[in-house]
Amino acid sequence: MTMRKSTLALFLIMLALTGVAQRLTRAEYIRKYQLLAISEMNRSGIPASIKMAQACLESADGNSEMARKSNNHFGIKCKSNWTGARSYHDDDEKNECFRKYKTVEDSYVDHTNFLMSNPRYSALFRLAPTDFTGWARGLKQAGYATDPRYAEKVIEIIELNQLWRLDHKMTREEMAQVEKMRMGDQFNRQLIINPYSTREITLHNGLRSAITREGDNFELLGQEFGLKTWELRKFNDYPEGYEPLAGEILYLQNKKPRAQGMYELHRVAEGESMHYISQYYGIRMKALYRINKLKYGDVVPVGTLLKLQKKAVLPAAN
Repeated sequence: MTMRKSTLALFLIMLALTGVAQRLTRAEYIRKYQLLAISEMNRSGIPASIKMAQACLESADGNSEMARKSNNHFGIKCKSNWTGARSYHDDDEKNECFRKYKTVEDSYVDHTNFLMSNPRYSALFRLAPTDFTGWARGLKQAGYATDPRYAEKVIEIIELNQLWRLDHKMTREEMAQVEKMRMGDQFNRQLIINPYSTREITLHNGLRSAITREGDNFELLGQEFGLKTWELRKFNDYPEGYEPLAGEILYLQNKKPRAQGMYELHRVAEGESMHYISQYYGIRMKALYRINKLKYGDVVPVGTLLKLQKKAVLPAAN
């Protein structure tokens, strides 16, 4: 064998080994995206177990060509109303059009929006959030997939991998993050953070932000970040006299008039206030009320579907 052929053969072997090493196992895929599934459950009510099991099945644990090249982890086809990027793959028919995303997160968000905005799936949102068997069978009945065993496959993935734990916000490993919830007249704390990390300025919803600690007050925070106390209250929609609790997201600049990216709708869950939703998505609270044509200060009932962007379209009532 010549030197050139030997080098080429070695290169091909290394390339093959690299491809194998990069293939995700199911456990690795679940660990990688479990918090994203929980986050989408928080805003929509779709069980995280269902979302994760569907993603495992539809994307071959993130290893399918569609997942790798198009970030499409749920096999959602273009449909007539899709205006984004496209890719083409053989499915029920040859060369069918599928949605293409910039990131995996966009795929998870669009899957949520797809189910929330389609009247075919509206009955599913009346199920208990832990009823994953009801969701799996309901998805099949509503026509999500043509495979006659689709519901059984989804349920099997959930049970074998104990994904029902995700519906209770229990991840597969010991989490460094903790969840803090404190209720007030208009405010509650339900954002997942790591209280042991050093204070740093990060981007949340594209906005400069930090996490508050025990003993913080707006005067000290203003000195630390070079801002006035009234600015911090204004940026975070807090009234005069309110002081932050440990573990809250603190925006260091004005929130935006609408949600960013593909976040368009949010179904209000138990314990969520308008302030929590505005902080979660980085939307000014007044803008959130205005987009939904609500009177500022109104308490929104559990189950209400809120628009996060003016262009968002609410599904037609049954």
